[in-house]
This record gives sequence, C-alpha cells and structure tokens, in this order.
Amino acid sequence: MGTDDEIARLDALQQLNLLDTPTSESFDRITRMAAQIFDLPIAAISLTDSDRQWFKSRIGVDHQELGRADAPCAQVAETTSALVIPDFSKDARYADSTLGRQGILFYAGAPLVTDDGHGLGALCVLGTEPRSVTPQEMDALRDLAAMVMAQVELQHAFGRIDPVSGLPNRTQFQEDLDDLAREHPGQARFAVLVDLARPDQVGSLIRVLGANFIDEFVAMAGRTITGLLGPNRRVYHVGVTQLAFLSEAGHSQDAYRAILDAGMKATTKASTMRFVTTLTAGLVPFKLGRMRSRDVLRAAHSAAQDARNSEGAVGVFSPAGDDPHLRNYDLLRAFGEAIEQGDQLRLAFQPRISLATGKCIGAEALLRWLHPELGVVSPGEFIPVIENTGLARSTTQWVLDAGLAQVRAWQLAGVHVPLAINISASNLEEEDFAASLALLLLKHQVPAGMIELELTESALMEDSGRAIRRLEALRAIGVRIAIDDFGTGQSSLAYLQRLPAQVVKIDQSFIRGMAAGNARDRILVRTMISLAHQLELQVVAEGVESAEVDAVLATLGCDEAQGYHYAPPLESAAFASWFHRFNSPADGAGHAAGTGA
Repeated sequence: MGTDDEIARLDALQQLNLLDTPTSESFDRITRMAAQIFDLPIAAISLTDSDRQWFKSRIGVDHQELGRADAPCAQVAETTSALVIPDFSKDARYADSTLGRQGILFYAGAPLVTDDGHGLGALCVLGTEPRSVTPQEMDALRDLAAMVMAQVELQHAFGRIDPVSGLPNRTQFQEDLDDLAREHPGQARFAVLVDLARPDQVGSLIRVLGANFIDEFVAMAGRTITGLLGPNRRVYHVGVTQLAFLSEAGHSQDAYRAILDAGMKATTKASTMRFVTTLTAGLVPFKLGRMRSRDVLRAAHSAAQDARNSEGAVGVFSPAGDDPHLRNYDLLRAFGEAIEQGDQLRLAFQPRISLATGKCIGAEALLRWLHPELGVVSPGEFIPVIENTGLARSTTQWVLDAGLAQVRAWQLAGVHVPLAINISASNLEEEDFAASLALLLLKHQVPAGMIELELTESALMEDSGRAIRRLEALRAIGVRIAIDDFGTGQSSLAYLQRLPAQVVKIDQSFIRGMAAGNARDRILVRTMISLAHQLELQVVAEGVESAEVDAVLATLGCDEAQGYHYAPPLESAAFASWFHRFNSPADGAGHAAGTGA
C-alpha cells in the first residue's frame, strides 16, 4: 500500500471515532455470531491503526490490542481481501508471529471496507487447531463483516456525530458510558460538562456575528479540550455550546478538581472569546453502572449551572443539592396533570378591607393544590416552578375560569365581591389575551368592573412597551389593573406614570418591617402611599396581621388592606359566610367583627 493510500486509510479510520472507545453490545453481538458459525473460541472485530491492531469487540481474547507488524488482520486491511490461514505452523509469514507463538493455528478474516474503499481492519475468527473453511462459512463471514460496516456507518452518519463540530454527540456519550459500565462495573469515574457561554451571551454573539460563528467557536473549543486531554480521549458535543468528557480511572476528587481547574484556565486563555463569554464546568463523581448515563449528563449540567449561578468556574455535583431540582421536576410534571384533571386544584379567597369604612369590599383569588400523593403543595413552592414554563398560561386560564364562575355564583347568592386575580408576564405575550378574557366574562355573565388583574413590577418590566399595549387592551374591556408587590421591583417613576393601572399593592415585606418597628420601612410605606396617590392610584397594603398596623396604615392614608388580621384565605362557602358576618351592621365596625376570623 502506498504512503498516500495509507494516510487516507488512517484518516478515514480516525474520522469514524472508533479507536479506543468502549466495547459495544451492537458489535459484540456480531462477534458472537461469527464465533458460533465457525464453532471457534476466538473472534474479534480488529481495527488496523498505524502501529497496532485494536479490538473494538473480542471474544476469547484478554488483551485489547496487538502489534500490527505480524498481524493477519493488518494484511486484510491493507489488501481489502479475505484471508484464510488453515495452519500457522505451515505458513512462512505467520508461523513465528505473535499469534503463532500464543498457540493460534487457524485464522480467517473478512475485510471491513468503507464506501470509499479504505480497509479499516477485519472481522476475524481464530482457533487453536488447524482447520479448513467452506465457501458457505466464508460467505457468512463476509456478510457479518458487511454488517459491522453497516453498523459503523449507521452510527457515524445518523445521530452519533454532530455535523457542525465533527464531535460525537450526546447519544454517543450515553452509549459509550453504558458500554463502559458493562466493561468496568463499579469503577469510579468523573464526568465533566463544559458550558462555553451563558444563553444571553450566545444570543448576543448570534445577533452580532451570526450562527456560523457559534459553530466555529464550539469547534475550536472542542479542539482545544481534545488537545488538553491527549490522545485516545473523546470530547462530546452534548449541547449548543456544551462539551463533555469522561475522566480516566484512578483519580481522587480533589486531584481531578485541580486538573480541571488548570484545564479551564488553559481553555479560557486559548479562547479568542474570553472577554465576551463566560466558561463554567460541572463535575460529577460517579461509579460506572450505578447511575444512568442520562442522569450523569443531567447532573453534570446541573453542576455547571450551579457554578454559573455562583459565579464560580467549576461546580461539583451534590446529590443533596440536586434534590430541589428533582422536586421541581416532579412538581412540574404533576402540576401539568393537575391542570388537565382539574379536581386537584381549587381557589381560596382572601378578603380586602376598606380602611375608611372597615368593610370587606373585595377579595384576592389564591390558587391551592392538593395532590393525591404529595398532599398540600404550597403555592410558594409550585408557583415559581410553573411561572416561567408553558404551564403559566394554562394556569392563568384555569384560575380566570374558576374565579369568574365563583364571582357569578356569589352574585346569584347576593354576595357582590370584586375579585383580584394574578396573571403572569407570559400572559402579556398573548396577542389575544384581552379578547379571550372578554369572552370568559361574557360566558360567566360577570361585569368587567368586577375583575382586577394583578401583575408584579418585574413582570411589567420584562417588555415595557408590549406590557403597556396589552394593559391598555385590558383596560379597554373594563377590567382594573393592579401592580402587585409594589416597591420590590425596579420600575421608574416615569414608567409608573405611563402604566394604565388603578391600584398598587405594597409588598408585605414593608408592612411586616413597619410592624416590627423599622422606622425606615414606615417612611418607605408613607412615601409609597403618597406617591401612588399623587399618581391617582389606590393603595392596598398586604400582610396586615395586627390592629396596630391597621391603625397606622389608616393614619398614613392607605386605602385598603388584606392579611390575617382580618381573615386568612377562605374556601368559597366559608368566604360567603364570613363576608355576611363581617359586613353585617349588627356587628358594628367590620374590623372588630373580622379580627380573629
């Protein structure tokens, strides 16, 4: 074989990313079949490297590789022709070969050939006794060799190699990890996921330099990390800007963490984008076969995100730290089912009190969830989980529908209570949100003025221009708009002036601080009330828990309040009963009647 042909052959072999990869059941199955057909104890899928024969799959062979110089498989790869040696002792070339000295007397090999005609190696069977072969046996061996190449091409062409970076992908990572677990069960390893940039940095780079630049950036990082790892180590492209690799065996966590820290510094230093991207890595200690491959990758991603959130370079996965993430995932999945079924969810209603009259003049709808297995799930736990997902919109739809149905039921029972309902930032992204709300109002025969929609300052600030347009559309159908958690966001006075809102709700953290005697919180509450009134906004204080705070708020000119001083959130029937008692003239001032409810 000429030098140029050998270079091309080796290049084809390297491009397939097969050398020094774990054993694979898909290849072992073919090897076992070859041994069974020939009724021989030894069979192998042998790949011919520059100076060795490396076994991708082997049966009856202890060693992983063999020198190339006197290996029959090398001749098969070079000639791309089948080879049969009936008796090594009578063959001048192989009688004194490594295999011959090891007691091998019979060999038959069929070539592994690419579509371009490059011989990669051989599927071979070996025996310790001389023997002949039949044409049928050789036909079967050639067919099995073709099956090996079909498997190789399939893995390379479909779903195993990322077409942009040329690196093995997430699927290949998981398969290689599964194969390693079969070969070395229980062996301690580390998995590393390197996250090259934050999502916002990726977005900015695509906007300025285009998507092709990201592809080149990832490919360059892959080459850098591959160079640091050294020969016979694989780097996997497992996400848009995420690369992963596995440690070798035998490292302690502290030692490998130090190696990783040094590698991260070297990678950052080599990157031309080090000033506009932030590199982080997640490190996962695990034992082969004790943790599913997809869980290893998920844990590595989680550790990398923890590092990014803490502004560190390397995060180490902790099962204890992972529990909240798993809990959130379980809640998200369970809540989706709860929305579909409907019978796990209900509304509770917290009264709103006029501080001028002491009467209940409204209520806030609060979502409650009773799961058949998890029990009562606090809204403080599940609302943050769902509010940035696709479930946020369907949750709002459920609450609006249930809330309007309740307002209508109360109206028919002679209880006229305006209802405040929380909506999320994602609802302001819906072009038809105002129209769909108008249809719901019509469906339940509820006047628009009976409904108040609450949004937080942070939600309103996400896209202020679009938020104002959506709020104006909602105002146009007649519903009221309230700014919830007022004082905790970053909205400016100029922005507040532009919002088509009628109500601000002072966050309970300020009210509780004032109740605790914090002079600064009292000043802030007084200022917020004054500011809101100058903007012709009504003010509602949240979290009122004592008569003393009630009196102070009244003195400061606050319009309304809600909190446990008046009543906790109540089920619909209990609310109606409480409402009649609280607002009954026979009870005198509503405050007194409601205290302790």
